Amino acid sequence: MSASTHWLPTAAAQAVLEGGGNAFDAAVAGAFVLHVVEPHLNGPGGDMTGIFVTADQPDKPVVLMGQGPAPAGATVEHYLAEGLDLVPGSGALAAAVPAAVDAWFLLLRDHGTWELDAVLDFAIGYARDGHPMLGRVGATIAAVGALFQAHWPTSADLWMPGGRIPAEGELVRNPAYARTLQRLVEAGAGESSREARIDAARREWREGFVAAAMVESVQAPHRHSSGMDHRGVLALADLAEFQAGYEAAATVEFRGHTIAKTGPWGQGPALLQTLAILAGFEDRYLDPSTELGAHTILEAQKLALADREAYYGDTDVPLDYLLSEEYCDSRRALITDRASHAFRPGSVPGHNPYRPLLRTGYVPPASASGRHGSGAAGSNAAGGGTADRHGPRSGSAAALGVGEPTVAQTGETRGDTCHIDVVDRWGNMVSATPSGGWLQSSPAIPELGFCLGTRLQMTWLEPGTPSTLTPGKRPRTTLTPTLVLRGGRAVTALGSPGGDQQDQWQLPYLLRTIVGGYSPQQAIDAPTFHTTSMPGSFWPRTWEPGGAVVEDRLGEDVIEGLEHRGHIVTRAGDWTLGRLSAVVRDPETGVLQAAANPRGAQGYAAGR
Repeated sequence: MSASTHWLPTAAAQAVLEGGGNAFDAAVAGAFVLHVVEPHLNGPGGDMTGIFVTADQPDKPVVLMGQGPAPAGATVEHYLAEGLDLVPGSGALAAAVPAAVDAWFLLLRDHGTWELDAVLDFAIGYARDGHPMLGRVGATIAAVGALFQAHWPTSADLWMPGGRIPAEGELVRNPAYARTLQRLVEAGAGESSREARIDAARREWREGFVAAAMVESVQAPHRHSSGMDHRGVLALADLAEFQAGYEAAATVEFRGHTIAKTGPWGQGPALLQTLAILAGFEDRYLDPSTELGAHTILEAQKLALADREAYYGDTDVPLDYLLSEEYCDSRRALITDRASHAFRPGSVPGHNPYRPLLRTGYVPPASASGRHGSGAAGSNAAGGGTADRHGPRSGSAAALGVGEPTVAQTGETRGDTCHIDVVDRWGNMVSATPSGGWLQSSPAIPELGFCLGTRLQMTWLEPGTPSTLTPGKRPRTTLTPTLVLRGGRAVTALGSPGGDQQDQWQLPYLLRTIVGGYSPQQAIDAPTFHTTSMPGSFWPRTWEPGGAVVEDRLGEDVIEGLEHRGHIVTRAGDWTLGRLSAVVRDPETGVLQAAANPRGAQGYAAGR
């Protein structure tokens, strides 16, 4: 079974399975097609995280770590000297070391069976010969077209050929990316083994023509979301020294299931914390379709996400304590029948929680008074300062193209990121969320056919935070795939695009399937919601205290009940939130299932 956010990657993955490949061959094939057909949602210059089990070790979830660190030149001092108070949301200064391609190649080398050329053939074909233009890709290009034409001419050349945005359904091509992939395959042509051929491609990516072109591309100053022009800091040594890798998963037990996520260098454990808090409630509090359930879930999410801001990062995170029964009992006690509008991280012995400046609005430095003007008014007091500079709201139309293309606070679709899940006949199972390197991230690199990502915007320029910008440290990514085990064997791989909403949208799926008895497709189809009552992970890092975004299908009685409890509700329309896909395997019978998101008529699940 294969499921993803676009029908062509699903078809490519399924073709590999039908051709005798395993889940890892299939996932890699689908992932590179995602680069081609959803370039506004992910790209080779971005990042990915995955989580998987192998058929011979179905009880040991493993994290595939494809999140690159900050380059050596990415220091707080340098960014402050550039007149910045936040890492920009677009432009090469926001680029972490690109890690997605190396991670996919590593997975293929160690756990796949197919040759690299066969796996990449699907993506090369679509990039070289063409694929149908998505309407959302055209909308994204239109939103940033003026930026492309005025400041990023290489992006205009690639995405607006002849000065025109291709129409929806029109065949579009990216021959430069097809040539890039072909050259990576050719780099290993003289090697004697499959593994050596893949490693040769990895070296060519990190040290050869790709690395050289990426580093050269950041040398010219170009417009960033700050409103100013900056050079990037990515260097050849940064690329040569990085390699993707594997890590142990973080887990929690919930209602007889083990939920596995990345470590706290990503936001994944916030879902584990939320489940650990909810575990102490009776089942009637856990139904996302009721007023009581939606309220309880929103309040638990706020508490976990406050801890995410206070403690998570590529550093020493007290995760065992944050997931402990004693701590989660104390957090659960804070939930009342009223919606909290406060930022409430918990207290951990020996750790001081970071309390970020809580911006309700933001104006870039170039738009403020003076080049070195403060990025936000207010103070970062112990309780967390608040500020409103009456600038573009996070997720507003003015912010489109400068952060992750996710869902706005109004619920308006901004694209989202991608996701793919695969399970094969033997029980290998993988869930992966590729992202970054969106076409609107930074100027396109003409000879490569893609641009760099912007994941460093998830770091802070203030000292002493768990995710302060630090050379060699990973930004706290929002990419958060999920694996579910029961009885020591993997049963579900799932995930969703959506930035800060990824785990918030996966949580109702887990509650509906584990507690409510829903089928995978019923759980994905059901109406969902999320909170905006925490600092956003993306530039400009704003929040809406007490905010809750809901699909109208949740029902008038439920929505009015949430408002009566004090939630500031934004109605997002009937089919607007959630981008989940999932594959499921019953270890007792071997029966497989797959499900995909119907919203937008783009997600696709297939299998036999």
